[in-house]
Amino acid sequence: MDQGNTTLPSTTGVNSSQNPAGLNAAYLTSAVLLFLTFLVGVVGNGLYLWVLGLKMRRTVTTLWFLSLVSCYFLFTLMIPFFIVYLLMDLHWVFGKAMCKLLYTFISVGMFTSAFLITLISLDRYTLTHHPIWSRNHRTMPRARKLVVGVWLTSFILSTPYLAFREIREMDGGKIICINNYTLSRYWNGAETEDLGRQIHMAVFMVEFLMGFLLPFCTIMGCYVRVGLKMKEKKLAWAGKPFKVMVAAVVSFFLGWLPYHLYYGLKLYKKEETELVTGPLLVIYTFSCSFNTCFSPILYLFMGEKFWQVFRTSLVTLVKAAFVDDLGSGVPESSGRHGSEVENTKQEMT
Repeated sequence: MDQGNTTLPSTTGVNSSQNPAGLNAAYLTSAVLLFLTFLVGVVGNGLYLWVLGLKMRRTVTTLWFLSLVSCYFLFTLMIPFFIVYLLMDLHWVFGKAMCKLLYTFISVGMFTSAFLITLISLDRYTLTHHPIWSRNHRTMPRARKLVVGVWLTSFILSTPYLAFREIREMDGGKIICINNYTLSRYWNGAETEDLGRQIHMAVFMVEFLMGFLLPFCTIMGCYVRVGLKMKEKKLAWAGKPFKVMVAAVVSFFLGWLPYHLYYGLKLYKKEETELVTGPLLVIYTFSCSFNTCFSPILYLFMGEKFWQVFRTSLVTLVKAAFVDDLGSGVPESSGRHGSEVENTKQEMT
């Protein structure tokens, strides 16, 4: 990736520090969207973390979503750095270490959210197709190990940013934070450009496959099987946790699809794609912003009807969204704690 998992355009191989007026407008629009994302995301995700972490009994389901919302919250905390970067016309003032760390953390969050949504989908599949196995093996210790494994795997996949990310001084004293895939000071030579292009392609393919395509195929396969099982048992497609998870999946993939399209175009020469990248930058800024700060609000409204939002407390709404009636009686075991359904219902009474 040229700019990592952020709303910043590619600067790899740039020969000038000047940007077209349309692209500068895209930077400003993206900065405004990111600012709104920061305001809404910190409050929304913070409240969601407070309720999930402190006000609800810890179960496997709440652990999945606590980790997922944590990814979004960490992303929102890093947004101010990129707002400054955009408003300064991509002039990086935070140093080389922050250049590497910030983009690595963003990448970790992207991979982690993809893997957690995949894990949640696999969890739904085992609950509906293998309830006995789930009762015996779906425990909190195992769930914690899986979450730790997800974060470690995401960090390993994000290590290219620690290796390739660096700052570069352009003409006029402008400093940019970009990927140097050649690990060489001589970026414009024919051999180094060819090597850099090959490494760039490899990094993009790994991120696209592991962070988007494979999770998408897995999630779709799980939900197709879950839907067929529910149809077979003549169950209503209306369980609140199911709605929450569908909302998470839809918001994630609609949020990150424009991102992958944008950076896929960056594999081509700039002059061939610059008419598209400006508008696409704004589109994927909006989609990523929605995914990171409005998803918790979307989960909340999926749990209750709109008018009930004004009549019910925040804690009750969030707890209601996680009452697991997906299987109409299929128990959701969390080891020694028994059914999560009963635990959550007891908390609400």
